[in-house]
Amino acid sequence: MSAINYVSVESIAKAFGEKVLFKDLSFGINEGQKIGLVAKNGTGKTSMLDILAGAENPDSGQVIFRKGIKVAFLPQEPNLDPSLTVEETIFDSDNEILKVISDYEHALLNMEDGDAYQKAFDQMEVHQAWDFETQYKQILFQLKLDDLDRKVEKLSGGQKKRLALANMLLSKPDLLILDEPTNHLDLEMIEWLEAFFAKENFTLFMVTHDRYFLERVCNEIIELEEGKLYNYKGNYSYYLDKREARIATEETETGKAKQLFKKELEWMRRQPKARTTKSKSRIDDFAEIKDKASKRRNDHEVQLELNMERLGSKIVEFHKVSKSFKDRKILDGFEYNFQRGERIGIIGKNGTGKSTFLNILTGSMPPDSGKIVIGETIQFGYYTQKGITIKPGQKVIDVIKEFGDYIPLKKGRQISAGQLLERFLFDRKKQYDFVEKLSGGERKRLYLCTVLIQNPNFLILDEPTNDLDIVTLNVLESFLLDFPGCLLVVSHDRYFMDKIVDHLFVFRGQGEVEDFPGNYSDFRVYDSGPAIEQEIVVKPKEEKATTKDNWKTASTSLSYNDQKEYNRIERDIQKLEKEKASKEAEFLNPDLSGEEINKRSIALQEVQDKIDALTERWFELSAKMEG
Repeated sequence: MSAINYVSVESIAKAFGEKVLFKDLSFGINEGQKIGLVAKNGTGKTSMLDILAGAENPDSGQVIFRKGIKVAFLPQEPNLDPSLTVEETIFDSDNEILKVISDYEHALLNMEDGDAYQKAFDQMEVHQAWDFETQYKQILFQLKLDDLDRKVEKLSGGQKKRLALANMLLSKPDLLILDEPTNHLDLEMIEWLEAFFAKENFTLFMVTHDRYFLERVCNEIIELEEGKLYNYKGNYSYYLDKREARIATEETETGKAKQLFKKELEWMRRQPKARTTKSKSRIDDFAEIKDKASKRRNDHEVQLELNMERLGSKIVEFHKVSKSFKDRKILDGFEYNFQRGERIGIIGKNGTGKSTFLNILTGSMPPDSGKIVIGETIQFGYYTQKGITIKPGQKVIDVIKEFGDYIPLKKGRQISAGQLLERFLFDRKKQYDFVEKLSGGERKRLYLCTVLIQNPNFLILDEPTNDLDIVTLNVLESFLLDFPGCLLVVSHDRYFMDKIVDHLFVFRGQGEVEDFPGNYSDFRVYDSGPAIEQEIVVKPKEEKATTKDNWKTASTSLSYNDQKEYNRIERDIQKLEKEKASKEAEFLNPDLSGEEINKRSIALQEVQDKIDALTERWFELSAKMEG
């Protein structure tokens, strides 16, 4: 039996002036499909969604919906009436069952009118609304929308997104069209929504930059590239695999963005060596993609040797720093000394103070008490959520040149402003476009370039992945893997965090900041407690250690510092093994003199001695882990 067709998109086209986004595109959406649309910013993703949702008409072609089908659209920025309360917003829809429930709840408050109550009760029976009432309250509870009398105008961006989501889910649509559904949601919400969509029998068509979301939820990926559609009947990792095969068969020169996907796939395919206890605790539903992702930087080959201002011995020190807003504690005697090359991710629910922490670090907000000491050589680069201020009449290349002309590389080389823009997918023609013509995602990309061209040695990124497409995310990740300075990242993008950071600051709320030695997926295993085949045994939540010196897991018996040393040794051994292979290759040169051979032999032995010493320490720590 063939699947029921919900939507047929036939030969649609869309252009803005001379810029043709796409033309002659055709595809269908069938019942049960969960489709992710992947494309670069500025290539027409939002226009495609608007056309599907009926908010915009195509220049030519047509979209045909099955008769009687109910479609719900979740835009990036929800369009809600600010004067209504949460409850009024929920009931202000054309959902007949919600109106029946509203009448019934009103009748309950006016029991003296027996006729009205009986009528309302009968309508609940007729529409079988009892189950729906339970479900509606469950969804509001899950989405943490329990303050039903709060006005929409007083809600945060995340709360508005959750309210729009609740409205959409309660309308019982046949087809959901979603534009970046995870934007403005914290990690707990994202994971709830992910599980909800993966489990429920919805038909979905979505744009999202969240690759774990694509992996877990979607059963089909449609890619829009250079005006053409490519269809992949599988999830994100399947798409990466098949996309590489498609590119390999194309005879035409592949562009830089395509090459990035090949690089990512090569990186994803490298399997980590067996790591005793640690490798046995890989228990995520998407274990395969997660295992590959958590390999992160260890196998990364440096493409850009950035020549930044050298970091001195003192980086940034926090001494007993506290900060509160009325009765809400953000930091409570926080102490930390940043080390060279540290790559820290910051996670925590919305409102726990992540952005405040960054503002205190960069000096734009004073602490209530304590002090922050910043090393003399430190140059911050701070990417905030506010983005870039557009000046009318400015061209893309002019914007970046206000901040710098080039980034110096080692050996006297450099990347010019134009080359950096090219790397971040602004071709030479685009560099001379007016900035006001750029899409929201392209503006974020340009803002990122203005931060990077200043060549900071301490880079702070506050939600850098919002509004960036997957292709740009791969470019950014590649750049950050080459970045030799300190890195501090706040992000809800779990895939990005897994790939980029080495440990986490977990903002628990009320001033509690936990330092966790691992990436986001490691933390989820630790924080979710015992599970099947999981060998990490964690203390109950209220007993959780909050300082880095006494963080332990029962299975590893390693202190926080030992755990960090263990991870560092693995990386150092890999680097030394590469150096050893390189030195051994030098002996193949037939023109080496006896003296040169002798020099190279001594250098090779020094590398081997370092490897032996580190390996011995690695075995000591491994024995402690096993013990």
